Amino acid sequence: MQELLAFALLCFTSFFTLINPLGVMPVFMTLTADLTPAQRIKTARKALLVSFVIITTFALAGQVLFSFFHISVNSFRIVGGIIFLLMGMDMLQARLSRIKVGEDDVKTYVEDISVTPLAIPMICGPGALTNAIVLMDDATSFNFELVLFASLVGVLLLTYFILYFAAVLIRWLGDTGIKVMMRLMGLIIMVIAIEFIVAGIKPIVLDIVSAMPS
Repeated sequence: MQELLAFALLCFTSFFTLINPLGVMPVFMTLTADLTPAQRIKTARKALLVSFVIITTFALAGQVLFSFFHISVNSFRIVGGIIFLLMGMDMLQARLSRIKVGEDDVKTYVEDISVTPLAIPMICGPGALTNAIVLMDDATSFNFELVLFASLVGVLLLTYFILYFAAVLIRWLGDTGIKVMMRLMGLIIMVIAIEFIVAGIKPIVLDIVSAMPS
């Protein structure tokens, strides 16, 4: 039971920091500036539904991808850890998003911004997809898999409420509050990144040592 709770906490915190709803929020408000409140809510709902389908697909198809491309899970952990580390460094510097959206872009995206750029790559970017594949490999039983998807649903629902109340939250937190939250999440994701890298390197080093002639 304790292992299940620890895994649930890892799933929730890693998905929350990688999806980073507080970072998505300002860009979401920019992209939906010309929409009515009802259209804005519909856009957020569709973006999160698309994100859930994509992340779930990558989690379930991860082993197939490993086999097809002859990729080891440990190598993927190391690469994923490096991606997380870079994202965490960006968050520590309070960079809300790499995506810059101008007025012309908003008009271009207004018809279907829920898929691009909101769902892809902002909500389910490389970090979230990598996290889903690695955690699915760590899920040793059906209960662990259930916890993984429940945590994902919980994070996406929380993201929905954050986007739903985005205008209020931006006024309440202010620019300083958002940057503080970004830095805290960046620190968390960097710790998770180191754990992933160590977990990937350790089996590789042990295999090399065991293969060396005595």
